[in-house]
Amino acid sequence: MVGVVPRRIFGSLKSARFPGGAVYRILTKETLATDIVRFWIDAPHIARKRKPGQFVIVRLNETGERIPLTIADADLRCGAIALVVQGVGKTTRTLNALAAGDSILDVVGPLGRPTRIEPGVRVCCIGGGIGAAVAYPIAAGVKAKGGRVSAVLGARTKALVILEPEIKAVADRYIVTTDDGSYGMHGLVTQGLQQFLAEGVEFDEVIAIGPLPMMRAVCELTRPIGLPTTVSLNPIMVDGTGMCGGCRVTVGGESKFVCVDGPEFDGHLVDFSELAARLTAYREQEAEASAQCRSLSAAPIGG
Repeated sequence: MVGVVPRRIFGSLKSARFPGGAVYRILTKETLATDIVRFWIDAPHIARKRKPGQFVIVRLNETGERIPLTIADADLRCGAIALVVQGVGKTTRTLNALAAGDSILDVVGPLGRPTRIEPGVRVCCIGGGIGAAVAYPIAAGVKAKGGRVSAVLGARTKALVILEPEIKAVADRYIVTTDDGSYGMHGLVTQGLQQFLAEGVEFDEVIAIGPLPMMRAVCELTRPIGLPTTVSLNPIMVDGTGMCGGCRVTVGGESKFVCVDGPEFDGHLVDFSELAARLTAYREQEAEASAQCRSLSAAPIGG
């Protein structure tokens, strides 16, 4: 079973509702690393239906943008879901500034196709950076079906390693890698995977989630040896229903929409070059919005 959070942590905040306004209340907030926060959100209908690999689309207020966030965990007893948020733009930074008791206008989901998990499968789950928040529920789902889980967690430095206790609890073996060697293996997640393979660990599938270059590198490693590899994509997304076309990606020469056809695809068939180019489409606007957010945060109260 995916991690369960004790009821006492939520206390009287559970299932609070606001008539005529925001209805999704933040139950708890925990800082996992610099600019990375885990929220538990009161959303019983989503908690009941979510499956590993699925996500929600969040809107903070009436004028806010819609952003996709993976459902990192769920607690059926408390009717709550966990969202792990890295503050990189205006909306995610604004979200991370909220506190327990604050509310979010929209949390829509669960969306996307859940991870296909066969009973007894042998999987290597690789999470790079914030990708650990996606890797964990998948690893827990594999374990729940009697599978064997190997995991590789990667980060730039020790302070940015997240969800290690959770991964450790469901993995039969795991490796942590850091780019600077400050913790675990000095190197990249691909080197962690190579170590497992060198030790003779056999896998039915590799599931890689993280920055685009990382997922691409994992696929380049597994392609020559014919090891099936699934990647979870997180492109620009607006409506989550396949209508806007913002999350279009080419897989095996065919156009797919990540929000309804994914978010998971055969990594050996994904056109990573096209996807990387599409991710830069709003780079200037994102930088401008982030700059405005920083200037507002730095403004003196009442000024």
